[in-house]
Amino acid sequence: MKVKTILVSQPEPKMENSPYLRLIEKEKVKVDFRPFIHVEEVDAKSVRQQKIDLINYSAIILTSRNSVDHFFRIAEEMRFKVPDTMKYFCQSEAVAFYLQKYVVYRKRKIYVGKRNFSELLHLFKKYKEESYLLPSSDVLKPSIPDALNELGINWDRGIFYKTVISDLSDLRNVYYDVLVFFSPSGIESLLKNFPDFEQKDTRIAVFGNSTVLAATKASLRIDIKAPTPENPSMTMALQKYITSVNKK
Repeated sequence: MKVKTILVSQPEPKMENSPYLRLIEKEKVKVDFRPFIHVEEVDAKSVRQQKIDLINYSAIILTSRNSVDHFFRIAEEMRFKVPDTMKYFCQSEAVAFYLQKYVVYRKRKIYVGKRNFSELLHLFKKYKEESYLLPSSDVLKPSIPDALNELGINWDRGIFYKTVISDLSDLRNVYYDVLVFFSPSGIESLLKNFPDFEQKDTRIAVFGNSTVLAATKASLRIDIKAPTPENPSMTMALQKYITSVNKK
């Protein structure tokens, strides 16, 4: 069956040259964006109840833009002036670039991975004397704390925000040819909002191994997968699939 409509379970990209725009123009498909999950704040009182005192840390581990925003929000709520000596370990260049919203980049000690958390591990080994804080959501890949514990470094996790399932009830009678997911939480949201969901002819696109696993556990048929050596991005995977099925 041809693909004419796609629902991406994330907010619409703000950049003007989004690869989704190129996909829309080239394949003449309709792409809608709707977050299946959203983030809610955890207040400073709740962070203190986790026995987190920001003065005890010399380095911050930042895995996402959300972790950046909520670390500095909590610091402000606690009236904690983040010292210039604070070190920042960012999972990707995108996170490091976003950090400039809060700090003067060239004056800070910022260490950057290429994309995956595992690419930061050699840096943690190099700076084993630091006291690390990992501000995170209540949902965290088990591989992250496992890796940090294995290194034997001094670190704490603080839940600074929560991942919450969005209300999608207005989509109950809306049909899309392809649903695109980027996290297990997105799959969970689909099933919580629509417990009677039947896939039928709907194609499921998933990004990342953990999302693949969640979709498989939910007995969903996976039609499009990324990243792969041939399709490192979701838009590339969608493009290849659409080109294949729409020309039949």
